[in-house]
Amino acid sequence: MRAARYYGKEDIRIEDVAEAPCSEGQVRVSPAFVGICGTDLHEYLGGPTFAPTSPHPVTGDTIPITLGHEFSGIIKEIGQGVEGLKVGQHVVVQPTIYCGSCGACNCGVENVCYNGGFIGLSGKWGGLSDSVVVPANAILSLPPSIPLEIGALVEPLSVAWHAISAAPLKPESTVLVLGGGPIGLAIVQCLVAVQTKKIIMSEVSKSRQRFAREFGAHHVLDPKTYDLVAISKELSGSDGPDIVFDCAGVPASITTACLAVKARGTVVNVAIWEKEVPFQPNMLVFREAQYKAVLGYQRKDFQAVIDNLANGRLKPERMITSKIKLENLVEEGILALINDKEKHVKILVEVGAK
Repeated sequence: MRAARYYGKEDIRIEDVAEAPCSEGQVRVSPAFVGICGTDLHEYLGGPTFAPTSPHPVTGDTIPITLGHEFSGIIKEIGQGVEGLKVGQHVVVQPTIYCGSCGACNCGVENVCYNGGFIGLSGKWGGLSDSVVVPANAILSLPPSIPLEIGALVEPLSVAWHAISAAPLKPESTVLVLGGGPIGLAIVQCLVAVQTKKIIMSEVSKSRQRFAREFGAHHVLDPKTYDLVAISKELSGSDGPDIVFDCAGVPASITTACLAVKARGTVVNVAIWEKEVPFQPNMLVFREAQYKAVLGYQRKDFQAVIDNLANGRLKPERMITSKIKLENLVEEGILALINDKEKHVKILVEVGAK
């Protein structure tokens, strides 16, 4: 079968590899659509980071590994002991890998498992292939009303849903979102789905400003033009936004978030930081504000996204800006997102299952 194999920095190869056996408690899925994530870009440009160079503590695998962690597909085979699923069923895969025995897992937060990882980043499994075998508990069913291509958006939308669920969000809240990349735009859509009163987006890119407006942001501001702290206070009609989501992950965004949020408001860190940054805690201390970090998602977030896609509150179709074939993954997918990110939000790889 075909598989996109990651060997290291700027080295992804479409190869012919053997199918893995479908063992007890597992399900074989034929991927249909696979989203290219910012994490995949980071691995290509500067990795290995998530991809293991020594045996992963759960999967036992090292590079080369098969990529692809945002995917939908069709069940092709069911291992012994698996109940409630059937061949031909349309599904999505929650790619969380966790050990089930560390302190985090024992506390019910397997998304931050100390030994964790992701299907499509941490082992031989991956959605960018003709066949992938996953644990049965990673499978969630897609209702007939949700197309497989939309199913491939469930994973990034679940990151956003997890983030808004961690915040003390109320219908009357004013929210500031810093950074209009795919996750920032997904957060805007999730905020719209729960009918948030006022959503302010900060983004430099003109095309992503347009996307933010289309997805439902009430105010879209260029941080190079506006004083975000001053104008967000003005737009909130009080001393600042109730909640600020930092999806940018740059020194300016953390400062803006902490200075803009209202007294006893909440800053939610969604970004993954690549470098250390200077941080003055008094920005929060003088407001008695909270700084909360979130990572990934849990199964309940996946299910909430699926439910809101099914009832029409989430309408993410316009996130898909291109569809490509597996053979063109690097040139038309990864390099397109790196070199022409103004044009794209989410590129899907059409693997083939229908």
